[in-house]
Amino acid sequence: MGGGYREGEAEGRLFAVLLCAEDPEYVKKVHGGYFKVFVSLLGEEGETWHVFHASRGELPPAEDVDAYDGFVISGSCSDAHGDDQWICDLLSLLEALVSKKKQLLGVCFGHQILSRALGGKTGRAKRGWDIGVTCIHPSHSTIKQFSSLDIPSHLPIIECHRDEVWELPPNAQVMAQSEKTSIEIFKYGNHVMGIQGHPEYTKDILMHLIGRLLQLNLIQVRCYYSILWK
Repeated sequence: MGGGYREGEAEGRLFAVLLCAEDPEYVKKVHGGYFKVFVSLLGEEGETWHVFHASRGELPPAEDVDAYDGFVISGSCSDAHGDDQWICDLLSLLEALVSKKKQLLGVCFGHQILSRALGGKTGRAKRGWDIGVTCIHPSHSTIKQFSSLDIPSHLPIIECHRDEVWELPPNAQVMAQSEKTSIEIFKYGNHVMGIQGHPEYTKDILMHLIGRLLQLNLIQVRCYYSILWK
């Protein structure tokens, strides 16, 4: 399936978000859906953005891929180590995009599925859920490489995950870690980056998501209070 929703049609660089989950009603009502959240964070004037609902089996047609400069792979309720058909199809696409040296950014599930596509290993987080604002620590090489940006040694980021990258893909580099997660950010070459946290989330999106997890009994009330006091 192809097409997807289009945000702007100006001539310039072309990007797409590969959505790996359905928009909660709250996010649609308040923020216009995750696609608009990502475009608000990453989009720049003159760019065109499309969205493909990867979890529904909707991916850019092979003949259209070369037209794109890059792709963002979103979070998901699914496991990146799973073998659902849409996940296998997404892996095949990502492998092709990596070989074409397209710019790729994976967030949470996207971070994990990118790692898997590159030959890394993912699975359940060994220290359980990480929910709330987590302090991550950029590596010394990352701080040195981006010295012009004056990156601090501690960075807060919103997290909401119970899976993680277990083993880094060959030739990839860890850019940041935290007390709970050894691979918070990784890069592969100069065109692929995975981020375990959610730079696109706002506080209200996080609190809504926590409420949904409580309703589904995926986390317990004591976990909720530990988040508040984190």
